[in-house]
Amino acid sequence: MYYLAIAQCTQAVKNIEAWLNKAEEHAAAKNFDVGVLMTGRLAPDMKPFIYQVQSACDYLKAAAAWLSGQQPPKHEDTEQTIDEVRARIRKTVAFVESVAEAQYAGAAERRVSLSFAPAGKVLVGPDYLLQMTIPNVYFHVAMAFAVLRHNGVDVGKMDFLGPINWVDA
Repeated sequence: MYYLAIAQCTQAVKNIEAWLNKAEEHAAAKNFDVGVLMTGRLAPDMKPFIYQVQSACDYLKAAAAWLSGQQPPKHEDTEQTIDEVRARIRKTVAFVESVAEAQYAGAAERRVSLSFAPAGKVLVGPDYLLQMTIPNVYFHVAMAFAVLRHNGVDVGKMDFLGPINWVDA
């Protein structure tokens, strides 16, 4: 269960790279700096696009680490350009894909401590995955998607879904 859930969230984060290509094409066609999209947001009190990608990556790598009995790698939040955002995604995906399915053995019993949890409280593996990881990865991926779409980038539902492994009937 853990391996498949993490693999599915990984695909959602990987899809962002294709959106970045479309963002560059859009900026070039409209003759503006693509960096404008990297700092774009939907509302004044919302975090910008780059933060949304950083957060999706952070929730993903943390889950892969904590649920496999490891410490998450530390990634500084210094990205400012589209290429740095791509690098963040690739670094995250490389770590997550380095965790073998067998390493998730015992994930259901693992306890995850979060800095904002009530004193003395933790989440166990299934609750961490279902209440924290999956919703947060999808929230931040969806917000990144919405920022690009709101700013005219030609992304749609199939871009959000990404590659689909069709097989013969």
